[in-house]
Amino acid sequence: MICGGRIVGAMDISDTYSPEKRDQIMRGAAAVFAADGYEGASMARIAAVAGVSKGTLYNYFDSKAALFTSYVAESCERGLGQIFDGADHDGDPAAVLRAIGRRMVAMMLSDVGLAVYRVVIAEAAKFPDLARAFFDAGPARAIGFLADWLAEETRRGRLSVPDPAFAAEQYFSLCQTELVLRRKLEMLGDPSPDAIDRVVEAAITMFLRSYGPPVM
Repeated sequence: MICGGRIVGAMDISDTYSPEKRDQIMRGAAAVFAADGYEGASMARIAAVAGVSKGTLYNYFDSKAALFTSYVAESCERGLGQIFDGADHDGDPAAVLRAIGRRMVAMMLSDVGLAVYRVVIAEAAKFPDLARAFFDAGPARAIGFLADWLAEETRRGRLSVPDPAFAAEQYFSLCQTELVLRRKLEMLGDPSPDAIDRVVEAAITMFLRSYGPPVM
């Protein structure tokens, strides 16, 4: 589980064991969780797919729950990096929202994003703690990052957002229109960049109509 930002029951990357071996295990775990789900996956199968012994696997992760939590947390961390790293947070608000919206949709529709989501949803009813770990590591942090930026833009007078956390979640929801749910349900193939841009531009227009700078 995650406790104070640290994954309990899983070894830290900085530990004395091989980072390459750990990555090898994580790749095997990702393949097994995607194919078998959390409940259907076994540590024996994960070890076999990863090409390591069960003993080696347990040296790195002392339980399947710890391994799955690490898999989810690290997938979310990479996704958050794709969305927010390198963004010019001092730029024009519309440009910042555009960059974040495009990246967020691309991350959610990526093979990894879809795989993690589907595994978590399939197991959420039986394993609510794992669902909570996913939410806390991914969506909640993304909302928090965007909310912090919205609050700062409001302080600077460039936006007027009374509830930044609510508005952040609202914006992410607008950016998913027509695309994300249909893709998750296999009703849609990979959308084109133009299709993503159309949705994101509409989201920006609606968002700024509600939260644009106050009229003096």
